[in-house]
Amino acid sequence: MKNTPLIQGLIDALRALPGVGPKSAQRMAYHLLQRNRTGARHLAQALDVAAEQVQQCSRCRTLSEDPICPTCASPRRDASQLCVVEQPAEILAFESAGGYGGLYYVLGGRLSPLDGMGPDELGLPALENRLAEGEVKELILATSPTVEGEATAHYLIEMARSYSIRVTRIAHGVPLGGELEYVDSTTLGHALALRREV
Repeated sequence: MKNTPLIQGLIDALRALPGVGPKSAQRMAYHLLQRNRTGARHLAQALDVAAEQVQQCSRCRTLSEDPICPTCASPRRDASQLCVVEQPAEILAFESAGGYGGLYYVLGGRLSPLDGMGPDELGLPALENRLAEGEVKELILATSPTVEGEATAHYLIEMARSYSIRVTRIAHGVPLGGELEYVDSTTLGHALALRREV
């Protein structure tokens, strides 16, 4: 037996979520329709409002309900430090960790020509304009330690150096409380290479 067109449409829509395959989408759709219609209506309304009102911050490209996000608008943030992240959710991780009082710039991915992600798609011309303004004194790279993340970091390093901006990179390595025997060799090698004096 096949799903009706409306049910199949809901399943197909749920598959747009990352990590949701056909079986998971079907399970979610049936759950919402069988057991939680109020939740389904609330979800639909929240998605509709968010899709209509959430946009990119014109300064840092994070998701915001305002043209300039609260972080960029805050006079308490240190505008001389700019941390480059790949996704908006990574800003939340930094803010939850505390200790960083600078600003952010969201790439929305990493350089990957095969996936159609070049400098323009990552907003790198706008970032370069921001660096050229002269307010940023330190560019903090928080790209992932993947091949594409490393390529993106290299591109950003060259860009920052052309404006004589100090470039730092967040440390990658052994997690706090991690057992060394379970850490992969690449991570361990990276942690060793980036060791610092204590």
